[in-house]
Amino acid sequence: MVTINDVAKVAGVSIATVSRVIHNKGKVGDVCRSRVKKIIEELGYRPNSNASSLASRTSNTIGVVTPTVSMSFFGSLASGVEKGARENNLKLLMSNSLYETESELKAIESLRDNNCKAIILHSEYSDNKTLIKLASEIPGLVIINRYIPEIANRCVWLDNASGSEVATKHLIDTGHTNFAVVTSIYQNRDPICRVEGIKKTLENNGIKLLATNVEEGSSNMQGGEQAVKALLAKGCKFDALLAYNDLMAIGAIHALFDAGLRVPEDVSVIGFDDLSVGLACRPRLTTMHYPVAEMALYATNLAIKLSEANTKPSKQTHLFIADLVIRDSVKTKTL
Repeated sequence: MVTINDVAKVAGVSIATVSRVIHNKGKVGDVCRSRVKKIIEELGYRPNSNASSLASRTSNTIGVVTPTVSMSFFGSLASGVEKGARENNLKLLMSNSLYETESELKAIESLRDNNCKAIILHSEYSDNKTLIKLASEIPGLVIINRYIPEIANRCVWLDNASGSEVATKHLIDTGHTNFAVVTSIYQNRDPICRVEGIKKTLENNGIKLLATNVEEGSSNMQGGEQAVKALLAKGCKFDALLAYNDLMAIGAIHALFDAGLRVPEDVSVIGFDDLSVGLACRPRLTTMHYPVAEMALYATNLAIKLSEANTKPSKQTHLFIADLVIRDSVKTKTL
């Protein structure tokens, strides 16, 4: 294997000169630079990126931690980070936390051991104090899908409450009066904020959401299906259903269909996230577009910027808004 020593020997220059040519740093004459580049090409020399990272204590990699990249939502998040990495000529390291605090912290530590230039973290269960401490230690750390006031300039998050308010208002505006909700059994920030948004909008419009009409389930199709079956088994009556996410919404539609109820003729259904699977189901799912890929790309560029030594701290915050995507699973009711 060709080494930097071989290039220096053939070119008749020092190793330091070859290094300056490779990294385009320092003063090197044009003639000398051209000769060294030509020899590098002729010998087929490839710089050792690991050696460079050890010298600078950073590498040409960016890390991303998600609960599980196998889920469509987190796959979209990872794709956004990957796009940002490619645009900045960086490699990508990925790790799953599997919804466990200890695994999440180990994943972050592993990325730090690899001298990642920046880290994008989707943290589910680590407490604010832990994340604030990590932010003080890792200049290029950005938290996605979570807001922590003390490090707001490091957070890229979505206004979940306003998103569910828009979805609820759409159902009210289309004539619906009896509501049901299927939400995630994992009561972290997102489902709590979305249910709060639903309740607030209904109350503001003089509609009461019965406690019996709220059912929890795992945040996938099976969870949505089981939650609706539980609602129907209790005898709950509703003409509109809001689901925590698209997967639960599709599972809910399956359960309604199995019970002989039509969507949207008997029950209108709205999801959240705007995953591609919502276009594959029938009826096509009305949902709230969660710009997760755009947020991940934005977070990646922010993390890279923050990782630069000369970057001054900014008080700028990074809030995104969900948009209503109207398709076929909601029907306008005639009075």
